Amino acid sequence: MLLRVRVTLPDRPGALGQVARTLGVAGADIVQVVVLERLGGRAVDDFTVVWPGSARVERLMAGLAAVPGVRVDGLWRTIGAPIAGGHEAELLAQLASGPADGLATLVDAVPGLLAADWAAALAVPPDWAERPGARRTGPVPTVTATRATVALPDVGLDAAGANAPADRSADRAFAGLVAGGGLHRHPWSRSEPTVAYASWRAPEPLPVPDVTPLRARAIQGPDGTRYAAAPFGRGGLVLLVARAEGGLPVPAFHATEVDRAALLVRAAAVILGDRLASVGAPPAAT
Repeated sequence: MLLRVRVTLPDRPGALGQVARTLGVAGADIVQVVVLERLGGRAVDDFTVVWPGSARVERLMAGLAAVPGVRVDGLWRTIGAPIAGGHEAELLAQLASGPADGLATLVDAVPGLLAADWAAALAVPPDWAERPGARRTGPVPTVTATRATVALPDVGLDAAGANAPADRSADRAFAGLVAGGGLHRHPWSRSEPTVAYASWRAPEPLPVPDVTPLRARAIQGPDGTRYAAAPFGRGGLVLLVARAEGGLPVPAFHATEVDRAALLVRAAAVILGDRLASVGAPPAAT
């Protein structure tokens, strides 16, 4: 299986080689190394390794911890080596050539770019942060995601509607506002964000952490899931990227990873423009 290992190590000659040798002795085959940070005599590196499925990861962590000056910051499973920098331009070109499916294209691509499990685009009500109970300390609220292709705005977005409220009058009223564009969207919840689109590995129902204040940042959920949130700045949309714990010490999204997501989202917002507003949050209830 493929593992991603995040290590903080001394930024001096030979330190990286020592970590690489330790990984090899433990039985790991290195397929990629990404330098996330070099600051104050320390470096933060991500290693993608092939690890024997029958071997215990504790052996790998113990071997690294024994190297002087080295700290294991996290370890998690990945389905492929994360895509290195430079592929964002290719993705943005794809959005420009097919803007009608741009949001879905972006959300599906981001997990591969950031070594994440899944991603989703959330539509946050404008007044959600000010509502009583919006900032929660209890269980993470969940919403039902859609796997259908998102269209912006001229092709329909199919909704599962499993969590639709009993009173649909508000939903019908909002649907009438966007019917002219042919948009069919998730029934709007008056108290929670909704999922405009989720990548194929996203769980159902989808755990939604408190994403307010709406700014690019790393978030940790009560269940240990690590998130990165990046607002589009249009339509109340927020990109949420997640790494599930899965029994392993998953690290938080690094500042460089959050910045990478934020830059990509801002560029996508410029390309997709007003199309994003058609799948964003409806006006606040009065």
